[in-house]
Amino acid sequence: MRINDVYLKSISLTMRKILFVILFIGQLSFAQITVKDSITKYPVSYATISFGNGNGIFADDEGQFYFTKKLYPDIDSLFISALGFKNLNISTKNLPDELFLQPKADELDEVVVGVKLDRKFKKETLKPYLDDNYYNCWLPTIESEIAVYFPKTTTKDQKLSSVSFPIALESKDWKKRKRSNSEKKKFSTLFKVKFYNNNNGIPGKVLTYETIVFRATEKDGDVFELNVDEFDIYIPENGFFVSLQVLGYTDKLGKLLPNKKYKEIESKNGNVIKIPTNFRPLLPFTEKVESKNTYIKRVFISGNNWLKFENGNGFQSSLLDKNLFNYGIGLTYKTYKDE
Repeated sequence: MRINDVYLKSISLTMRKILFVILFIGQLSFAQITVKDSITKYPVSYATISFGNGNGIFADDEGQFYFTKKLYPDIDSLFISALGFKNLNISTKNLPDELFLQPKADELDEVVVGVKLDRKFKKETLKPYLDDNYYNCWLPTIESEIAVYFPKTTTKDQKLSSVSFPIALESKDWKKRKRSNSEKKKFSTLFKVKFYNNNNGIPGKVLTYETIVFRATEKDGDVFELNVDEFDIYIPENGFFVSLQVLGYTDKLGKLLPNKKYKEIESKNGNVIKIPTNFRPLLPFTEKVESKNTYIKRVFISGNNWLKFENGNGFQSSLLDKNLFNYGIGLTYKTYKDE
């Protein structure tokens, strides 16, 4: 083959790649949908877009998501939900550019309204359980939400100050994974955090309708400290739950990327099986907590219940075989002194 032929072939391949990118971006630009508040007309950030088949996606911080029949040919309806809004079920046929959610007025009866100033308090900390063993970790998928229960430790008022989410980093070089100075794999991942009251042993009503998200990268180390002092979350008498849910990867500026959240694999009999995509970072589980305090639910299946993470509840996980039942979240809270 002559040099000119190789050069022309290289240009042809490059042009095809450029054309593919242009067509893909063009397709997304005409498939951008925005979720909005029906009253204020403001975007609803990070709304959940369920497909009704155990899969789904999320809107970004501007309430936008991408959907076309080419991307999701087998989806005929969408189930939209967000904190503080009524659920919306809509057909994908002639889907409009804007979807409106109606606000709902639910009482946050576990929240103390108003903050007493200048109260004396003692700061107390429950340390997170860290582990850099990849095999002791949960692989986050956006189809699952993890919630961890914490009891109230005193009859005095307690206000949540910060939450520590343990993270396991992966080394670029597997042979150097045990070295503390090994270079780590890069990631930029967005998480959503919720707080629930204790409803007979499972997560119940949310304690705040504020949308709380954070972006974790390998630069944050093996624990991410989330300051929640401004949300005025007081610990209920019967305890509460902290939940974590991965939303997906982001760009360098923290913008949620519109990637497909599952892989399609063809089985031997020709059926297409959808496997949820795993996202980094890994979440280390621990055996050092005596009680089983971790609960899991699949968020894209409407009406699905929380299940305790233990044997017999249908979970297929090697973590259970090693008695790793809990995600070891840490807390910092203020215990107020009696006046």
